[in-house]
Amino acid sequence: MKRRIAIIGGGASAATLLSELLDRQPTRPLHLDWYTGGGAQARGVAYGTRSERHLLNVRAASMSLLAGKPKGFLDFAQRGDRSIAGTDFLPRRLYGDYLETEVAHALERAQAVGHDVRTVPFAVDSLVPEHDGITVIQGENSHRVDAAVLALGALPAQPLNGVSDEALASGKYIIDPWRFLAETRPDPRPLNVAVIGLGLTAVDVLIELAVQWPNARFTAISRHGLLPEAHLVTASAPADDGGGLVEAMRDAPEIRAWMHLLREAIAHSRDWRTVIDALRLHTPTLWLALPDAERARFLRHARWAWERARHRMPPQLNDTLSALECSGRLQRHKGRLQTVAWADGCLQLQIQPRGDHTPMAMHADVLIQTVGLDTDVRRTQHPLVRQLATNGHITADPLGLGCHATPEGRLHHQGDIQPRLFAIGSLLRGTLWESTAMPEIRQQARALADQLLAA
Repeated sequence: MKRRIAIIGGGASAATLLSELLDRQPTRPLHLDWYTGGGAQARGVAYGTRSERHLLNVRAASMSLLAGKPKGFLDFAQRGDRSIAGTDFLPRRLYGDYLETEVAHALERAQAVGHDVRTVPFAVDSLVPEHDGITVIQGENSHRVDAAVLALGALPAQPLNGVSDEALASGKYIIDPWRFLAETRPDPRPLNVAVIGLGLTAVDVLIELAVQWPNARFTAISRHGLLPEAHLVTASAPADDGGGLVEAMRDAPEIRAWMHLLREAIAHSRDWRTVIDALRLHTPTLWLALPDAERARFLRHARWAWERARHRMPPQLNDTLSALECSGRLQRHKGRLQTVAWADGCLQLQIQPRGDHTPMAMHADVLIQTVGLDTDVRRTQHPLVRQLATNGHITADPLGLGCHATPEGRLHHQGDIQPRLFAIGSLLRGTLWESTAMPEIRQQARALADQLLAA
């Protein structure tokens, strides 16, 4: 009898798990139901862009799909261009092509060894977990599976507080920047564009629109007004494995102590990036050691600094944005968005500048929300996640970082662990913190495949 598994989600994390399962030699054939949701199969949101200007923020040598094939993406890229090096930051479009190709190969292998894979281009409506299996309901169809995995990626973005209904109805307040960019066409008008948030998504938005809208001017607003840090042009390896720093951090699971230890380690390093990179493998265990109160303190006070140091942009994008600022087309401000209204044919913004009690008013022809991933299952509009949370089948992380789960991806249910319902990727941020980049996702996929194939 075949072991039946449902993978729910059509993006990179689902594609990684699917490929990992089909790359194994299990003792019995599998029946895999892959519910892709109707989007770009395997590419998802992250790699669905077709713009050559949108680059990976990880070097090519570190972007393999499978943990057991570390040169997979680099080999794929070099087949098309032998001049590509492992240290290059390549277009995300190319990585999407790689994902599609690898999934196609995995499906071919599956058929050859007797696996049964059913690709369903629809979203799952609901799940009913029970002790001996899970019922998957999609439309008028229902199927019983032995295990199900939520590989949903980020949840649908929600508008920020203070945005009026009229502003949302105008179509000029953009909640989903990726759908917006996919539909954007060249426009020569002298537009005023506001961008709220200054992470990597904002970088992609600014880079693309600066070309598509050559006469537009951009105002970017975030709490600290800082762009992500940039990678070095050449790769640098940590001077050591960070073991001493990690042990000291484990001995003192408190954010103030960690900040002191990090500053001390950086002061004795050739480059601060090597210190941050040495922590990458240890981040999940360090996060697990933090009490909830310290996690909340990190989110309030240190998250912004960690994110811009840890999730860096390619150096060529940094150069492009610097030129955009020097030309006067991009201005950055420190502050918080208070309200957005619609009046006189444009968006009217009220900004509270950082360190200043006097609100700042400005107007924009278009406002694009780029505040990062939404993983709060308590307020999401995602139908399946709402169903699972409402029925008590999953438990929300108390800080809005996805679902309460074990480090292995087993989801919690009313104080217990679900025996057959798992998650991979961004829904595990509350458990692992770093859980959205391919180096982490492929390790999760490998460990999860082991669990799903166990007797």
